[in-house]
Amino acid sequence: MQPSLYLNDLEIGQRWAGGPITLTEAEIIRFAEEFDPQPMHVDKEAAAAGRFGGLIASGWHVASRVMRDFVDTAPFGDTPMLGLKVDDLQWRTAVRPGDVLSITREVVDIAVSRSKPDRGVLTMRMTVTNQDGAVAMTFLNLIQMPVSAG
Repeated sequence: MQPSLYLNDLEIGQRWAGGPITLTEAEIIRFAEEFDPQPMHVDKEAAAAGRFGGLIASGWHVASRVMRDFVDTAPFGDTPMLGLKVDDLQWRTAVRPGDVLSITREVVDIAVSRSKPDRGVLTMRMTVTNQDGAVAMTFLNLIQMPVSAG
């Protein structure tokens, strides 16, 4: 696990890498059957005849795997954090079975609370790319976290 980092330890422009994440066909179908059962995610024949020309992962599946990677890699160690908001979520390139995804997490804003100065809000830009460098997903994540260990 990474050492614990707090709001005071962070700077705008800091980056962390995540991944790789590889989505298999079976995993894509299993997730979609339960949470997003649209033909392009669950039916290979329908997907092949559709506008994507083949099976693609649900964007929600990609987002959930990015979250799992964040928890598993724990870039801030065991610092307690609370997700507050996701802004500007964009699915830009379809994710297909076998794609290998990488994540860049970048600090874009740091704001200490005026009313509760022991905590603040970290804004991070998440950029998910495939093995060819194409951007598959982007979003801004607002996270509440302590200013310091004290």
